[in-house]
Amino acid sequence: MKKIVLGILLFSLTISNAQSKEEVFKSGEWLKYRMHYGLINAGYATVSIKSVKKDKKEAFHVISKGWTTGITKLFFKVKDNYQTWFYKDNLKPYHFRRRVDEGGHIISRDIYFDQKAKTALVKDHKKNIEKTLTIDNVQDILSSFYYLRSQDISELTIGDELELDMFLDYETFGFKMEFLGEEVIKTKFGRIKSLKFRPSVQSGRIFKAKESLTIWITADKNKIPIRIKADLSVGSLKADLDQFKGLANPFNIIFR
Repeated sequence: MKKIVLGILLFSLTISNAQSKEEVFKSGEWLKYRMHYGLINAGYATVSIKSVKKDKKEAFHVISKGWTTGITKLFFKVKDNYQTWFYKDNLKPYHFRRRVDEGGHIISRDIYFDQKAKTALVKDHKKNIEKTLTIDNVQDILSSFYYLRSQDISELTIGDELELDMFLDYETFGFKMEFLGEEVIKTKFGRIKSLKFRPSVQSGRIFKAKESLTIWITADKNKIPIRIKADLSVGSLKADLDQFKGLANPFNIIFR
């Protein structure tokens, strides 16, 4: 269960958008999400960003962690760590790290991107194998969050879609999200004006249908996910923004 929730959260983070990266986020931004299944608190996830340098070039380092708590931890223990490094000038990743421990299922991989050569070197430390694959202008699951936040969506209308090529593990896959309009939602911080999106997801054992996942993004210059809801075959799952700090812009609350 926690694996599904964390996957939904990380996937949803890729749809945030705004006018320019200077206005949207900065080093020191930190977000924390509470994930719950009905009244049960399933776990938490955090995402933080800081400035670094790579080959004398300005870059960002992002760390995302996820873990189960309480009764959920007793049935399915999760401890995940995702990291990405990308350049500030073009927001393209050059290194992605994935360390996953989900109920004893362990993944330990690093991906090194050479965007000019259009290659990705995947190192699987658990299986002790390396593969070099062809890529073309891709993002990883974390860098996508910040790359898309830098885009201009001021002309977006209901029914329009956002698209992105994302590389994860050993393949590139297309990501598509439909804009559903604006909505004011009630949160722990107060009532928040949000932008509502629906990504296309594969129906099957997890999701009831392609329209089962809905995401609400703050309708301010920060453009951060405020809520994610998934209608699953076994019920409804939600992730809500629980804490934040270091935002580049005011967090707009209509009223408490």
